[in-house]
Amino acid sequence: MRLLLDTHVLLWWLADDRRLGDDHRDLISDASNIVLVSAMTVAEIAIKTSLGKLAAPDDLLPTLEAGGFDGLTFESRHAEVLRSLPWHHRDPFDRMLIAQAIAEQLTILTADPHFAAYGVGLR
Repeated sequence: MRLLLDTHVLLWWLADDRRLGDDHRDLISDASNIVLVSAMTVAEIAIKTSLGKLAAPDDLLPTLEAGGFDGLTFESRHAEVLRSLPWHHRDPFDRMLIAQAIAEQLTILTADPHFAAYGVGLR
């Protein structure tokens, strides 16, 4: 399975937060799955950390690499999906993750119920 982590799921995983459900933990830790972290997630964490809205590791990129996560760049073909994406969700970072998931045929691990409207979120 090819999985894309929503930002809060990644942060919960890194912090070993109890809000991360066992089903998501099992999927992330299953070595047969490809677990991706979007460049848009890294951007969201950087912006919100700089604004003091959340806490994240200072060494995020080495932490992701050491954790075996694969990076997913945001490409023009992902951005093009945004043109036809319905407005079920208003958060721009989430919309970019949804666009990537659609373009790349990925499943997003999330706790956000809005993702279900796009057929890409696994809660």
